[in-house]
Amino acid sequence: MYESEIISTDLLLKWSKLLEYDFFRLYSHHLILFAPLAGKCTKKRVSSELPQFRKNIYTKEIIDFILELINTGQKTKIQIVEQYGIPKTTLYKWIYKYNN
Repeated sequence: MYESEIISTDLLLKWSKLLEYDFFRLYSHHLILFAPLAGKCTKKRVSSELPQFRKNIYTKEIIDFILELINTGQKTKIQIVEQYGIPKTTLYKWIYKYNN
């Protein structure tokens, strides 16, 4: 299982419970970072019974990852903004808030 490229979600859930580690978080972080930017749309939102999720939800782990890239010099602030689609104001707030 360790070397396989594909693992079923129910098996991954069992491993997560057994090891008490959220393996699904790795994938959700990837989706947040690499999701395409939402297009500006003038259509009215249709009400739905399904829950509505905010797109820009950044966890502490993602913020730490981004700040580590900047602090180690692996990426510049401009590269972070362009590659991950994080607004400049948000990035500068993180730097001010978490780099003290």
